[in-house]
Amino acid sequence: MKEKIVDNHKYSILLKPCRGAGGIPSKRNRKMFFRFVSKHESFREVMMDHELAALGDSLVNFLYSLTLSIRYGKPRGVRVDGRILSDAISKADLRRLLPSKLDRHMKADAAEALIAYAWMRNVFSIEDAVEILSSIEDASDAFSQLLIKAKEGLEKIWLNRK
Repeated sequence: MKEKIVDNHKYSILLKPCRGAGGIPSKRNRKMFFRFVSKHESFREVMMDHELAALGDSLVNFLYSLTLSIRYGKPRGVRVDGRILSDAISKADLRRLLPSKLDRHMKADAAEALIAYAWMRNVFSIEDAVEILSSIEDASDAFSQLLIKAKEGLEKIWLNRK
């Protein structure tokens, strides 16, 4: 019985920062909320993390669906094609940070992982990401700008840590 109380207590502590925010933690509380995310030390580590890529896949699709919903004034649900993200990796000059023999799917996974990690590390909010994606018509160019923001923000975090 005590274990259950301890588990419930830990669970309520984990969710406490999200109350009143629709389940999405505020920028201030995101670090505590995402304690399960390991602290990566390089872009390559982040972009090759398959678990982050899986989460990033959902985040990227949500961000772009939200962007299109706002643009067209009605709910839209889309899946972002891997070609768009693969091209965005190259346009953001991140391809050089990845292993040499990666196919398009793996480059798209790298973009998804970086976007997810940057969001969880408070580099940008959902609103910031939608603003960036909304400001550019071409999806590949828009995602390249979001990846550049992610890269610059993580560089600052890693520099301040040292």
